[in-house]
Amino acid sequence: MTGALRQMVTCHWTARRLQRYLDADPAAPLTPGEITRLEEHVATCERCSEVMRQHRLLHRALSLWSGRRPVDPASVDRMRTVLDDLIDGRQT
Repeated sequence: MTGALRQMVTCHWTARRLQRYLDADPAAPLTPGEITRLEEHVATCERCSEVMRQHRLLHRALSLWSGRRPVDPASVDRMRTVLDDLIDGRQT
């Protein structure tokens, strides 16, 4: 029982610091000891490792998203006109 409780407390501790660790934000740095503790826990905890993986995937997806060109408003208007025509039965 003590091991499960210790694991739960460590998971909670890690969850509260994980984003700061991944962001490496100089305004809220982790101490070297906290970094070591977090990395050791994630290496042995499947649940926390999965959370870290998901955070990294989300970060990667968001960074790719911001690099896309904006959609041309004229293209959107043309598409709306085509859809309106289809809905109204004016086009086959």
